Amino acid sequence: MDTRRLYSFIKIVDAGSITRAADILHIAQPALSQQLSALEAQFGQQLLIRSKRGVAPTEAGRALYRHAQLILRQVDLAHAAVEVSGRAPAGSVSVGLAPYSMGAALALPLLRSVRERYPDILLHINENFGGVISEAIMTGRMDMAFIYGAGPLRGVQFEPVRSEDLYLIGAPTDGGEAGEVALEELAEVPLLLPSRIHTIRQVVDSAFQQAALRPNVVGEVESALTLVNAVDADLGATVLPWSAARAILDVRALTVRRIAHPVIRVQLSLVTSDSQPLSEPALAVHDLFLELVTAFDKE
Repeated sequence: MDTRRLYSFIKIVDAGSITRAADILHIAQPALSQQLSALEAQFGQQLLIRSKRGVAPTEAGRALYRHAQLILRQVDLAHAAVEVSGRAPAGSVSVGLAPYSMGAALALPLLRSVRERYPDILLHINENFGGVISEAIMTGRMDMAFIYGAGPLRGVQFEPVRSEDLYLIGAPTDGGEAGEVALEELAEVPLLLPSRIHTIRQVVDSAFQQAALRPNVVGEVESALTLVNAVDADLGATVLPWSAARAILDVRALTVRRIAHPVIRVQLSLVTSDSQPLSEPALAVHDLFLELVTAFDKE
């Protein structure tokens, strides 16, 4: 198969127009149309639906689009592996980190360690929600991610790294047991939490539901910076693992109490594709990440 045709097909789908894709690729439109016709003949399927507004992939076209991304990524990895064989790992590595997780505490150390140990690796760090990150790994747009959850999820494999208890941060003391707060007490606390797409919110909601209680959510905050400012301004308390809290908040100036009766715990995992092996530079970053997690636990 001519990988150039696959590349052109991806560009056509992304552009939504053969004309726009031809401009992007600097190819004459008739030549690009011939490449598309050759692909459709090869697969014996119509891959695009043409209309006055442009083109859109058929079901077969969407399937080819996904596989074409994986195939071209493997080709790129093969070129990179051959080019740097016998030398220090080099190339691009994309790492996803779940917001409000231990990843916030490890992002800077990871970037620093990669630069010091593997100067030829270009590290791309992306903070996003687990579902978005998992999809990026399945489609080959991201190498690995540090997210909440332990799977299973088709297309990715979970490598459990650690579990963390959740803490109430920012709420005033109320005479309860020192260092801890019962879930029942939280029902009256104004809470600033991420939206329901986030694992932390799902875990908190589930704990309240099992206790036949409702959390007093006064704001849904996706931005770490906004959360920091809101908690500092005493607009509400939040719920975070200790590692994430100390990475983004001045916990010395806040009340920090472990949620108990019952304890609420989240699982953190390192996630990779279950169909694509890690490239040499990605494997180096993977091992370095686990090394940093181990060092963090000893602090």
